[in-house]
Amino acid sequence: MKIVIPGGSGQVGKVLAPAFHGEGHEVVVLSRNPAPAPWSVVAWDGETQGAWTAELEGADVVVNLAGASVNCRYGAANRRDILDSRVHSTRVLGQAMAAAVRPPRVWLQASTATIYAHRYDAANGESTGILGGHDVRVPDTWRFSIDVATAWERAAREAVLPATRRVLMRTAIVLAPSDGGAFDILLRLVRWGFGGRQGDGRQFVSWIHDHDLVRAIHWLIEHEEIDGPVNVAAPEPLPNAEFMGTLRVAWGARLALPATEAMLTVGALAIRTETELVLKSRRVVPERLLASGFTFEYPDWGPAAVDLCRRWRERR
Repeated sequence: MKIVIPGGSGQVGKVLAPAFHGEGHEVVVLSRNPAPAPWSVVAWDGETQGAWTAELEGADVVVNLAGASVNCRYGAANRRDILDSRVHSTRVLGQAMAAAVRPPRVWLQASTATIYAHRYDAANGESTGILGGHDVRVPDTWRFSIDVATAWERAAREAVLPATRRVLMRTAIVLAPSDGGAFDILLRLVRWGFGGRQGDGRQFVSWIHDHDLVRAIHWLIEHEEIDGPVNVAAPEPLPNAEFMGTLRVAWGARLALPATEAMLTVGALAIRTETELVLKSRRVVPERLLASGFTFEYPDWGPAAVDLCRRWRERR
């Protein structure tokens, strides 16, 4: 297959591009900052049509991951960059596919599990979940994330693409042993003795192992009956305190200092990020993937944590 990955230079792209390339597929990454890679990397600005549109002709799959990192403070400039980088790139991509003579047969569009409400009571499946935006007693910055996710999905739906199937991937935190990713950051806390619960520890963590992410995307490509929103997350989200405890056991750590909400607020200011990334309860389940017959290699966090710790050590 020919697989085009806009935004494929980011953390998730660093999972998908090597996996697809290693399987023998033709991989084309669209990047604002092209750099040498074992696969083709083509320049685009995520805003305007250009020579990059030729890569869409006859492509089998587009996996759009484009968007500025949310690991930052949500000041006015960063908010604008986070929103515009997602909406504009998605919109221009849809326009380019609509103009293609031989458009891609499937468009897998990145979205986020953060689109669901902050809740502890029940899990959010595609048919039963409650979308966020009306949560009470949550910071305004959390509502911004919902607005971004909603606008992102709306931009993907706007394109008129009768020959291209669209899947909106509401993806949970992708855990891989690469440098600088979510797992690397969480493990750093454990290694430094700060791997206790964060906040009150009740907030649910939704996650997916990198191998299952690749397998799920293959499944979505192959199963033509699936379109629309799909939760790409392991089936067993768990409270933060249990999540961190399991990671400590997998690593073999003993010291586990907790971090109160006040401590997290100060820490987030210091490292220029937002507490939402660890305090929002994301209890998301892959209802549609499971109903379609998909099976997870790592449905439970314990074995997944052991594998990721082992691979993290091996990489270093």
